[in-house]
Amino acid sequence: MPLILFIILAVFLVRGLSLNPKELPSALIDKPFPDFSLSALGSSEVLDKAAVSGEVALFNVWATWCISCRAEHPYLTELAKRGVAIYGINYKDEDAAALAWLDELGDPYLASIADHDGTLGLDLGVYGAPETYLVDANGLVRYRHVGVVNERVWSNVLQPIYEQLKNGKAN
Repeated sequence: MPLILFIILAVFLVRGLSLNPKELPSALIDKPFPDFSLSALGSSEVLDKAAVSGEVALFNVWATWCISCRAEHPYLTELAKRGVAIYGINYKDEDAAALAWLDELGDPYLASIADHDGTLGLDLGVYGAPETYLVDANGLVRYRHVGVVNERVWSNVLQPIYEQLKNGKAN
């Protein structure tokens, strides 16, 4: 009996070690972006799904306490300057700190959704920051990237999907 338990545990261990943590599945792929009604960062303006829909866009989950978010921020700013639509989801953060961060580093976001309690993050299935969701013009989640968006990730993964969606083709 101990040998059988050992073999079963070994199989689970080997299976677990072969998983790539960057390829976390999302139940939302090809499903609508979640409904929400949250304030805009540092504002009393209420944002909802309708306010951020209608174009192909990236939704970037970020926070001031996230070191990786700081690393990816300059590249997101570059993408925004190239015309890529990016919305921020400021995740479990303080408005004052987030606004100071954007003031210091630049603001690549068309709007920043203040997800103070993490409710939108929970609906998206966020594991942590940064995470980026590629959403089509119809509001369907088409791709989820866990980790930093940089030149390699953009060129090899996100940009081809983004371009297909901009050209009206679903992948």
